[in-house]
Amino acid sequence: MQYPEPIAKLIDSYMKLPGIGQKTATRLAFYTIDMKDEIVNEFAKSLLSVKRDLHFCSICGNITEEDPCPICSDQSRDRSTILVVEEPKDVMAMEKMREYHGLYHVLHGVLSPMEGTGPEDINVPSLLERLHDDEVKEVILATNATTEGEATAIYLSRLIKPAGIKVTRLAHGLSVGSDIEYADEVTLLKAVEGRREL
Repeated sequence: MQYPEPIAKLIDSYMKLPGIGQKTATRLAFYTIDMKDEIVNEFAKSLLSVKRDLHFCSICGNITEEDPCPICSDQSRDRSTILVVEEPKDVMAMEKMREYHGLYHVLHGVLSPMEGTGPEDINVPSLLERLHDDEVKEVILATNATTEGEATAIYLSRLIKPAGIKVTRLAHGLSVGSDIEYADEVTLLKAVEGRREL
């Protein structure tokens, strides 16, 4: 038996979201049917608003309603430091910490030859343009500790170092509260390499 067309289309729409398979999409579709009309309308408005009202900051590439974004516009931020992240959600995670007061740069991806993603496919040119500003003294590479993230960090460091700008990388290793016996080899290696004197 086939689902009526509206349900089938809704299931297909949910399946376009990452990590949502047929079963989960079907469950969400039927859950949506049972939702009150005002909740569904609000949900639809939120989806449209995200696409209509948000865009990328012309300076750092973060998502924003206004251009430049509030972080780039904030004159109290430390303009000598730029923290480079993969995605806008990484900016939000760093800001929750409330300890970093510099600027950001969002790459919108990482280098991945397997997926055909090269330097021209991510937000590298605008980062290099920003480095012409004599105020920038340090670039912190905060890409994820994946093969692609490491490759991207190495590539960027090779581009940036000749300009005489300090390039640093976020520390990697054991997370607070974790047990050594459950850590994988790469995590343990990073923890040993990143050790510091007490």
